[in-house]
Amino acid sequence: MKYLLKYLRPLLIFLFIGLVIYFYRNNYQDYFSLAYAKNSLTGFRIYDASNPVHGKLLFFLIYVGVATLSLPGAAILTLFAGALFGVYYGTVIVSLASTIGACLAFLSSRYILRDWVSRKFSEKYLAINDGFNKDGTSYLFSLRLIPVFPFFLVNILMGLTQIRLFSYWWVSQLGMLPATLIYVKAGEELSQIEGLKDIASPELLAVLSLLGLLPWFFKIFLGQIARRKIYRGFKKPKRFEFNTVVIGAGAAGLVSSYISAAVKAKVALIESHKMGGDCLNYGCVPSKALIKSARVLNTVQKAGHFGIATTARVNFPEVMSRIKKVVQKVEPHDSVERYSALGVECFNGRAKIISPFEVEINNKVLTTANIIIASGAEPIVPVIQGVEKVKYLTSENLWGLTELPEKLLIIGGGAIGCELAQAFQRLGAKVTLVEKSPQLLGRSDTQAAEIILKTLQFEGVTVLLAAELIEIKNSNSAVVKNNTVVSEISFTHILFAIGRKARTENSGFENLGLELNPSGTLKHNEYLQTKYSNIFVCGDVAGPVQLTHMASHQAWYAAVNALVSPFKKFKTDYRVVPSVVFTEPEVAQVGLTKAEAIAKKVNYTETVYPIDDLDRAICEGETGGFVKILTEAESDRIIGATIVGNHAGELIAEIALAMRWKLGLNKILSTVHSYPTWSEAVKMTAGRWRQNNKPATLLKMAERFHAFRRG
Repeated sequence: MKYLLKYLRPLLIFLFIGLVIYFYRNNYQDYFSLAYAKNSLTGFRIYDASNPVHGKLLFFLIYVGVATLSLPGAAILTLFAGALFGVYYGTVIVSLASTIGACLAFLSSRYILRDWVSRKFSEKYLAINDGFNKDGTSYLFSLRLIPVFPFFLVNILMGLTQIRLFSYWWVSQLGMLPATLIYVKAGEELSQIEGLKDIASPELLAVLSLLGLLPWFFKIFLGQIARRKIYRGFKKPKRFEFNTVVIGAGAAGLVSSYISAAVKAKVALIESHKMGGDCLNYGCVPSKALIKSARVLNTVQKAGHFGIATTARVNFPEVMSRIKKVVQKVEPHDSVERYSALGVECFNGRAKIISPFEVEINNKVLTTANIIIASGAEPIVPVIQGVEKVKYLTSENLWGLTELPEKLLIIGGGAIGCELAQAFQRLGAKVTLVEKSPQLLGRSDTQAAEIILKTLQFEGVTVLLAAELIEIKNSNSAVVKNNTVVSEISFTHILFAIGRKARTENSGFENLGLELNPSGTLKHNEYLQTKYSNIFVCGDVAGPVQLTHMASHQAWYAAVNALVSPFKKFKTDYRVVPSVVFTEPEVAQVGLTKAEAIAKKVNYTETVYPIDDLDRAICEGETGGFVKILTEAESDRIIGATIVGNHAGELIAEIALAMRWKLGLNKILSTVHSYPTWSEAVKMTAGRWRQNNKPATLLKMAERFHAFRRG
């Protein structure tokens, strides 16, 4: 039995091909011609009259077989049913037989092809199924109503999806009924029909096709009604002062303003605080400057490993002064002067949306065709007992420090928490890091998170996992529950790094009834539109991931969709968005992690290359880490990657490029990489994949060939 099941798929394929070949080699197609139907009608009528049940059953089984094997002749059989059985019985028999045949073909496609397709094209397969989960029955109904679309192709393609058999049956039954009825009715006058074009005239095909599109027209119609209802109560101005008003001058707001102005749209940019938003003033720029100082100190302290004797001490005020200078040097890139020169009209003040077409700023009302909300996010401060007793730090007010914290308690082991824990520990603070989950860097590869945990612990950071802050007793003491153990931790400074919440308050969102997701971000569709089709969101306020480059990525879609909708809209593409944790070593990821691939039931192959094997890493004494690439099973197509190493943020770009343009590991392997460089680590990983997937049969043949050549 097990042996039979193993070869059942190839046996079914062989049987199907054999039946089709047998059908054509014996010219059975001649029995499904219009001429044969006319000539044999009288004989069949006599047989049916004397054997009514047997005749109808035989016809039914023949029709099911033709439909299942996708053989030509279904249209002739339908006409023949009308001539032989009449409209009522003919329609019932053909409708049931065609649907059963379609379902059998559907199940055959699902059994034979779906597993292979899901493995070969796993990412696309998941995306298509997501779409069918939303509108699958509507698509199927439309295809069944449009007779110009081959029904056998519908059966094969639908078998590859996750649509349920019952849904497939009843939608097919209903969708094929109009054309079946027309053909059966026409079959009553079989003797007068010279060809199928006499029935399926261009006019009739056009009518049926329009009928097939009816559900989509109806959906559009209902959408228009819903939109009118949403905008009811708001007066649309006859003329607009701006094409787009952008709220927030962080990464998302700056990029969307830039794009809009670049195509000569009139755009206003409103910022309530500092241009550049969180990234420039509190996030990416100052944190990386701090991390660099900590890395320089760490390198000097390890100088003895390279044969250099030296000492170093930390001047913390100078470290913070340098950070301010770095921010000031980057500021012109995001300044009012630069964006004004680009054609953006900049405003400073708190924006308030008073209607879908009006934004109030400094007691002035701006009228606009579109609004882009890019208000960003702010640090989350936990609601716990005693929080009011302490002057806590966040990623925003941290940069006002003038003295190095003696004992720093960091709550949160995500990217921000880990980066700052390592930096301050290296600069001389005694750091304790508390993380609620059992793993640091919750979204990261587990192996990568384990390396960062061991690195932090080796450098002196006290890390408490599966731990929770219970209470702040006073300005220098907190109670933490670690698993079942409750302990008191002393600190001089406490930093909250438990995440960031979208800024959605006091901006007029409540006036419009804009809805929030459970995470607190603004609800939007795949085009970044809110419930109002002319109000878009992007960046941290939109989610799903709070990254500067994600905000910039979304900004393009928001800006372009705002300016060209409804003529054209672009769905936001989240497939290839890398992320980097700037600890040492760095952790860079793109696509799926191993855990995500398992959760999504994606068949994959994992290839790992340890960086301690890389010549350049050995030369520089930076051998910790690895390159891990996930590919589709039996393919070199990359579906995800994790890199741990001191240059991981740079190395991940090559993999992201390959994923974006569907270049597999074989293409990376065939690309010349300079020696000795860090980028060779990616090529070495591709080489390991090739070695693990070498064509054993071809190599065996090659071995025999070379043996033959040797004589």
